[in-house]
Amino acid sequence: MTVLTTVMIVGVVIVIGLLVTRLSRDTPVLPDQIILPDGAKPLAFTQGTGWYAVVTDADEILIFDRLTGALKQTVVVE
Repeated sequence: MTVLTTVMIVGVVIVIGLLVTRLSRDTPVLPDQIILPDGAKPLAFTQGTGWYAVVTDADEILIFDRLTGALKQTVVVE
């Protein structure tokens, strides 16, 4: 019984350690301030390599350049 308990405790410690190291590695740098067009209210945020996107309440996806913060593309969701 004590062997099983020890194995379970070690297993939980390993899983927590892996989660901490995986989630803290390569933490993306978010822009200090996201400037949206007038009247746009954000609903969701996602990011990729070199870009980030904001979904607005007007059913638009605004894609920005990560380095400059410039709006690269607007996708209207129909």
